[in-house]
Amino acid sequence: MQANIVLLPGDGIGPEVVAAAIKVLKALETRFGHTFSFSEHMIGGCSIDASGKSLTDETLKACQAADAVLLGAVGGPKWDDPKANERPEKGLLALRKGLAVFANLRPVKVYPNLVDASPLRPEKLAGVDMMVVRELTGGLYFGEPKGREQIDGRTRAVDTMAYWDDEIRRIVDMAFQLARGRRKKVTSVDKANVLESSRLWRQVTAEVATGYPDIKLENMLVDTASMRLVSNPSEFDVVVTENMFGDILTDEAAVLTGSMGLLPSASLGSGGPGLYEPIHGSAPDIAGKGIANPVGTILSSAFMLRYSLKLEKEASSIEAAVEKTIAGGHLTADLGGTATTSEVTETILANL
Repeated sequence: MQANIVLLPGDGIGPEVVAAAIKVLKALETRFGHTFSFSEHMIGGCSIDASGKSLTDETLKACQAADAVLLGAVGGPKWDDPKANERPEKGLLALRKGLAVFANLRPVKVYPNLVDASPLRPEKLAGVDMMVVRELTGGLYFGEPKGREQIDGRTRAVDTMAYWDDEIRRIVDMAFQLARGRRKKVTSVDKANVLESSRLWRQVTAEVATGYPDIKLENMLVDTASMRLVSNPSEFDVVVTENMFGDILTDEAAVLTGSMGLLPSASLGSGGPGLYEPIHGSAPDIAGKGIANPVGTILSSAFMLRYSLKLEKEASSIEAAVEKTIAGGHLTADLGGTATTSEVTETILANL
C-alpha cells in the first residue's frame, strides 16, 4: 500500500497528539511493508496567524488530493473573539464541506478497567458500546439564511436549520448499514414534536427502514436521548442524528468513557478522502506540557486505515495495542494516571 496522507496538526495539543499517531503509523509501515507519504498543512488558529484564513485554498486542495486527512484540533482563547469574521472553527466546517464528508462516526465504548474514571456508577456502564452517526454538512450549522442585521436600533441574529430529503436518506442509510454489523438496532434522534426539519427527518428515516427489515428502528426525541445517555446508556447501539444534536450528544456520550481524550472519529463521504480526528478540543491549558492523551488520535489513525485505506488487520492491531496499554494501567492525567504523552505512545508501540 502506498498512501498520501495530509496532516493538519492545528492548535493547542493538536501537534503533540498528531505526532504520536505518526509514530504508530510509521511503525506499521515497517511491520506491514506499506509506504505512507505525509505532508503537513495549517488549519485553524495557526492558519489565521499565518495567512489570515482558517483554511486556505492551498490546504483544501491538498486535502482533496490526498488518500486521507488526519487532523489534531483547532481553536483556543487567542482566537475566541465572537465578533471576529475568521474563527478556527470556520476552517473545520469549510474543510468538511470541501471534502464532502457528510457522516461523522463516533464510537463510545467503556473499557472495563476505566469504569471508575466515569462519573456514572459502574453498574450503569456495563455493556456500553455504541456508534453515533452524526450528519455533518446540513442542519443549523450550514442552513441559510444566516447572519445578523440591525433593525430599528436592535440587533437580530438568525440561524436556519434546513435539510433536504436526500441529505437525510444517505446518513440514515449509512447508520442502518453499520447496524447490520453490530447489534441490529438504530435509534434515530430528532425533535419532531417541534421542528419541521425533524418531521421530515423522521419521515425519511421510516422510508429507509423499510429496506432493512432485519434492523430494529427506534425514534427518540433529543431531550429524551440526552437523559437516556446518562440513565441507561447500554440500550443504544447505532444512534443517527442531525448536525447540532450530534455535536452535543457525542460530547455527552464521551463522558461515559471517563475522558474525551480516548475517543476517535471518522468523517466519511461518497468515495473521497476521509477526515479523521479525535473528538477532544485543543486543550490550550495543557498544550506543550507533554501530558495530553494521544489515544483518541491514535485510534483515529486506526479508523483511517480501516475506512480510507481498507487495511483492517493494521487497524485492528492498533486497537488491540491501545486496549492492552489501557488494561496495563498506562494512563495520562485525564484518566487519573501519571504517564506522559510520550510514555503512552511508546507503550502502544511496544504492544504492537
